[in-house]
Amino acid sequence: MLQHRPHTTVVLAMSVDGKIADFKRSPARFGSRVDKAHLEKQIAASDAVLFGASTLRAYGTTLTVSDPTLVELRAQGGKPPQPVHIVTTHSANLNPEINFFKQPVRRWLLTTVTGECLWKERLQTLSSTLGTGAREYAPEFEQILVFETSIREIDFPAALKHLATIDITRLVVLGGGELVASMLELDLIDELWLTVCPLILGGNTAPTPVEGKGFLADLAPKLQLIEVYTVDQEVFLHYHLQRPAD
Repeated sequence: MLQHRPHTTVVLAMSVDGKIADFKRSPARFGSRVDKAHLEKQIAASDAVLFGASTLRAYGTTLTVSDPTLVELRAQGGKPPQPVHIVTTHSANLNPEINFFKQPVRRWLLTTVTGECLWKERLQTLSSTLGTGAREYAPEFEQILVFETSIREIDFPAALKHLATIDITRLVVLGGGELVASMLELDLIDELWLTVCPLILGGNTAPTPVEGKGFLADLAPKLQLIEVYTVDQEVFLHYHLQRPAD
């Protein structure tokens, strides 16, 4: 399976009680500078990053590679300064005024037929209102990737297979929990990096690293701990997804 898709790593920070945001789903900025540097390092090692629309709405931006050493390492590997940043959303209901659309990154949209139509209709409406200035205020994604299942959901296996054909060999998933759950259910995750931060958020509606309908214990994805270390008060956990061949 891995030969036909990118190597995929989930990178998330969470509270001690397993929450990736508070009950208001505010942007999760409780990680330290060390955790942010760790996340940037994982992003720098990737060809593309993938995140859901809810994650983008919460932050309004994406994390770019700013460390000169990491930028240089990418250049030495023949890579552009930034990986591709891919937003996945069924509806493509995104605010064109968020700062994400001003960041110096290549932006792709992974969506359904419905999402593609809604996005293009919005651009056409803006073009008729703003004229030639529409692109300045609502720049299009460089690519719109449409992969849809028979029940009109995003076809992640087909999408990842396509990414592999265009030289995206390493993919980092930045959340949210619904996206991670969907990809775990489809056996599309290879590794997880989880940073445990020293706070307790609580709340029965606060999001967790894996949302969705959940897994029964005997069918749950099994993990192998391959690395663990602490920096100050944070614990960094690195897991490998176990498969029958392992």
